[in-house]
Amino acid sequence: MPNILTDLSARQAAKHGSRKAVSFKEPGSDRWTPITWSELDRNVSLLACALETLGVMPQTMVGIFSANRPEIIISDFACFRNRAVPVSLYATSSPEQVRFIINDSGASMIMVGDQRQYDIVRQVAADCPALKTIVTFDEAIVLDRHDNMSLRFSSMLELGKAASQQCREAVDRRASEATPDDIFTLIYTSGTTGEPKGAILTHSCIDAAIRIHHIRLTTLSDNDTSLSFLPLSHIFEKAWTYYCLHLGILVYINYNPKEIQTSIREVRPSCMCSVPRFWEKVYTAVQEKIAVMKGLKKAMVNRALKIGAIRNLQYHRLGQKAPWWIETQYRFFDKRVFEPMKKVIGIENGNIFPTAGAQLSANIVEFFHSCGVNIVIGYGLSETTATVSCFPTVGFEIGTVGTVMPELDVRIGKENEILVKGPTVMQGYYNRPEATAEAFTDDGWFRTGDAGYFDGDGALVLTERLKDLFKTSNGKYIAPQALESRLGEDKYIEQVAVIGDQRKYVTAIIIPAFEALKEYARKKKIAFKNIDELIQNSEIKHMLAERIERLQKGFANFEKIKRFTLLPKEFTIESGELTNTLKIRRPIINNLYANEIEAMYRQPRKHSHN
Repeated sequence: MPNILTDLSARQAAKHGSRKAVSFKEPGSDRWTPITWSELDRNVSLLACALETLGVMPQTMVGIFSANRPEIIISDFACFRNRAVPVSLYATSSPEQVRFIINDSGASMIMVGDQRQYDIVRQVAADCPALKTIVTFDEAIVLDRHDNMSLRFSSMLELGKAASQQCREAVDRRASEATPDDIFTLIYTSGTTGEPKGAILTHSCIDAAIRIHHIRLTTLSDNDTSLSFLPLSHIFEKAWTYYCLHLGILVYINYNPKEIQTSIREVRPSCMCSVPRFWEKVYTAVQEKIAVMKGLKKAMVNRALKIGAIRNLQYHRLGQKAPWWIETQYRFFDKRVFEPMKKVIGIENGNIFPTAGAQLSANIVEFFHSCGVNIVIGYGLSETTATVSCFPTVGFEIGTVGTVMPELDVRIGKENEILVKGPTVMQGYYNRPEATAEAFTDDGWFRTGDAGYFDGDGALVLTERLKDLFKTSNGKYIAPQALESRLGEDKYIEQVAVIGDQRKYVTAIIIPAFEALKEYARKKKIAFKNIDELIQNSEIKHMLAERIERLQKGFANFEKIKRFTLLPKEFTIESGELTNTLKIRRPIINNLYANEIEAMYRQPRKHSHN
């Protein structure tokens, strides 16, 4: 059986031909442009010939440094035809990260999306001895006049057209010789600590991932449509998108993550994988609308949510039919409350919405399921080709990350660490024998670095990231992510970093949702000249302190945030405060805001915020 991805576009072109495979918007355009399976496969064939002509050999590394666009998919599949290895770099990567990954992987070619990415590669090229060729996707990129190593993507396709019959036969021969042990991709971990490491995922890993998702996700078919919103350099989005293409699902490619709300309303996808932050934002927007409703309208929404929770969580979730009087009321509310709400967001065609990457509060998951939005919570890592566990269709438990995927084994090791074995687990880290040895137990289980346990129903519950877990000076363990995801429910809070390692009590650095805060200040007639003045206002701090206190209900007293500091600007990837997958880098935040953190432990305790 050949590798699934090696000739996927050729198989789908033979089967679907003129059917749309992907659709995209040029940066700055309003129009979605479809690409049929025949067109996609033709471009893959041309690019595969161009790569062969330029000397790309089997298992050669090819860097791909771009925001989401169809050229990434074409380039990946052209690499697979040549048995070459596409190595994804996040579009937001810094020059240091780009230099490191090109040199660590030994990439001889790199494909770049836009001017910023081209400029970064030009800047580091002199320090990358293996790098010979740069390929530019965007036609608008202005090439450096001293540049003699760059080719435009369109020129690559022309090169493919001009290729000899011999070249085409060479590509076909390579594709037929592909083996399951060929490397499918290197996924560089974003490294919350230390340098990134390239997880080696073979074609056998991605083939197994596709196979086990097919067993678990029974409601998907080629009638679905998916919106690709997370970066295609993220294993979650890459594996999901290739699974969709394998099923013949039309994939819309969202170029700019900031435009996702608009794209969803234009495309109205039936599935889309995302991170919790997306649903937190949608939740706070919906809650704001509910909060300003009056009288009968508000009563109707509250009743709808109550009936939705009974029907969807007590019956539907367990594969049971709800009693007719519940079902009748649910249908009534679905038409008048839930459908209009979903239409406003753009998710009224929803089938499943896989969500992973961090914890999403159980309240939010319950809320959306009550409304009939099928958020499928999952858990996985770059090193496991994404999913280790996810909600099953029937019998999922909210508050868990679902049950273990078919063909995988999970056991709980020392310090409650989650250990994984199975066909989707990486071979190891590229060029890193010591790090690889550390990543596995003596008997061959992959160590995830996450702690958790199985509940009574066999669902996996995540408790914390072991590296993030800290201990107060009173010897109490704190899992910061649980607090951070709870505070993420609040409409006035954008980002949170919980602090407290070896400290007397827990504190937090909070980035408020500035627009919502300004709106609140205007309503309350609080005067402010700028953001700095706004976050220093005692009324604002008092309001946030009360909300934080309410959000922490159910946490033990020693776990609660006793103090917080508001900052006037967001954590960013560029400043090093966030990883490329938007996880906070605690060591960097502790370092950058050392003065603000110290201040929270110096003052008398009766003031609870800075």
